[in-house]
Formats: sequence, C-alpha cells, structure tokens
Amino acid sequence: MTSQTPSQSQSHQALQPIKTDRAPAAIGPYSQGMKVGSLVFVSGQIPFDPSTGQLVLGTIEEQTQQCLKNLSAILEASHSSLGKVVKTTIYLKDLEHFTRVNETYAQFFKPPYPARACVEVARLPRDVGVEIDCIASCD
Repeated sequence: MTSQTPSQSQSHQALQPIKTDRAPAAIGPYSQGMKVGSLVFVSGQIPFDPSTGQLVLGTIEEQTQQCLKNLSAILEASHSSLGKVVKTTIYLKDLEHFTRVNETYAQFFKPPYPARACVEVARLPRDVGVEIDCIASCD
C-alpha cells in the first residue's frame, strides 16, 4: 500500500464541476456533471434543446436523441465522449417505448456497449418521456 500525504490525496480526488452552454443548465441544486479522478458523472439529461431554450416533445426517438446530445456535450466539456461511457441509466415514463429508445440509443453507442439500467418511472421533470444519465472515463 502506498502512502500519500493529505495534500496529495486531496488534489488527486478533487471534485471538478462540469459546465457547458451546449447542454441545459441545471434547474436545481446540482451540477451538469462532476469529474473526480479519471471519471465523470453526468447528471440526468432530459430532452431540452439549449440552442432553442425549448423542450423537445416530439416522438420518443426525438426525445432520446436530444438527451444523448446533451450527455455528449457535457462529456466533451469534461474531455470525454460517448465512446468512453461505462454506465448509463435510462428512465422511461412508459416502458412500452423500450424498443424505440434502444433503436435510437444504438445510433449513439457502439460495441462494446456501456453497462446499463432502464427503469419505468411514474413521472419525470417537466413531464418528458425519457431522462438519461451516465458515468464515463475521462483519462
């Protein structure tokens, strides 16, 4: 086991908030993402288009696509990318959309796919149909 001084340990694990105008601003007391060490944790993204300031309330495919664009923008701001995602969680208002969301998701991720959970929830912020978060490597 290696020994580190307190200052070495603290600087190695310093929390770095991630912020970009290319993704929706946080609508509560949280960060778009947090980087710690070689990982970045991206907060759940809903289908909000930061360029128009409007929710994308079209098809579930369009909503999913916007969520993934938002995740990508935050990952890029942390010097990562969708190709470095190790885990995602998808929250669906209606699990009947599972197959359609998968088809859109597969356009953004390539094998080997990230580990993933997908759950149906009673309600999502602003009554959208989908929200997605992720954890990625940023080394």
